[in-house]
Amino acid sequence: MVTGRFRAFAVAACIGMLLVLLAGALVTNTESGRGCGDDWPLCHGKFIPAYTLESMIEYSHRVVSALEGILVLGVAISVYRKYKRNREDFKEALFYSGSALIFTVVQALMGAAAVMWPQSPPIMAIHFGISLVAFAATMLLVIWAYRVKNGPQKTFVVPRSIYPRALAVSIFCYVVVYLGAFIRHTDTAGGCEGWPLCNGQVIPEMDGATGAVFIHRVGALILSIMIAGMYYHIKKVTAEEDGLTKPAKWVLILIIAQVFSGALLTATVDNENVFIFTSLLHNLIIVALFGILMDIVVRSWRLREGRKQ
Repeated sequence: MVTGRFRAFAVAACIGMLLVLLAGALVTNTESGRGCGDDWPLCHGKFIPAYTLESMIEYSHRVVSALEGILVLGVAISVYRKYKRNREDFKEALFYSGSALIFTVVQALMGAAAVMWPQSPPIMAIHFGISLVAFAATMLLVIWAYRVKNGPQKTFVVPRSIYPRALAVSIFCYVVVYLGAFIRHTDTAGGCEGWPLCNGQVIPEMDGATGAVFIHRVGALILSIMIAGMYYHIKKVTAEEDGLTKPAKWVLILIIAQVFSGALLTATVDNENVFIFTSLLHNLIIVALFGILMDIVVRSWRLREGRKQ
């Protein structure tokens, strides 16, 4: 049984990780990554930096990340203590909390390296990807905590055909997210004018920013088709009460919302004040989508037909 206090602790860590992700996106969108110069963890050699918009945005991101690191460490310690008393019931939670801690440390180190030794856009895009995995781990811990709040969760058998499909969707989703992060870090979001066509063409000239944005759009379209296929497959081969149909439906809803938020990004790309918020919305939707998708992957693996429980 999981206490309400622990669930609140896990939720706080999940919200904190979401704030870290959004704060990092804000740093990128406002080009505040050099707001503290080459200093880390101090900002221009000071514990409390002199006020400039860039320095405050960058330093706020560092503060939120530090607090989140403490939260994740606390959650991991708490889970480990429970695991020592009840290994079977808390084995899954230990994996989630341990993964969150590891990826939180990695993303913090990458953030520090990016400040002291400026990194290329491909590396910075990986930084976002690592943060995404860290968030997914905290989200999975929250989902687990609520499923077992009244005792061990009800198990069911998942057809073996679901796991490879869900895994393929999640891997491709990660690739599409990476492409989006790369576009953001190269400041090429305006590579395609108009939506859904790119510069008024079905297939535009594949050069520079236009090529990057067009490939991302095609990737998003393919991902949408893959998610729709996964949903209908899960609905076909499982019973509604088995628990995978509902999260698959949410993933389908979120990918549709993500596609339209991408259209909104295109419409606001020339308005910096609005683009900041539409970009954060785009990030918010994809992190929720990826977290739920990973829950489907994990459960389709753990509960797959023929696996010894």
